[in-house]
Amino acid sequence: MVSHVKSVTFDCADALALATFWAAALGSNVDEDSTTDRAWVEPAGWGGPNLWFRRVPEPKTAKNRQHFDLRAMGPVGAEVERLVALGGSIIGADGELVVMADPEGNEFCVEP
Repeated sequence: MVSHVKSVTFDCADALALATFWAAALGSNVDEDSTTDRAWVEPAGWGGPNLWFRRVPEPKTAKNRQHFDLRAMGPVGAEVERLVALGGSIIGADGELVVMADPEGNEFCVEP
């Protein structure tokens, strides 16, 4: 028997705010029972893990050791602009790959 990834969990300062960013970024919705203490987002597509967000008292202190790589479905620049409008920020770029951060500083990449 093998395991599968049921969910990816984010420790954060405001679970509802961060879930709202990721739901919009990934084309999904925040679960209606979500609060600022705990929130979750089901995958927009079929078969992906849920995203869980839980409030913790301590702030983020270092670079993530694991991160999402998002594939833009159109021009990378347009997707980066959309994510910035949602509250993300640009950290840097390496060729066509753009390194970004969500509103709480969790790094992720956008690629073609």
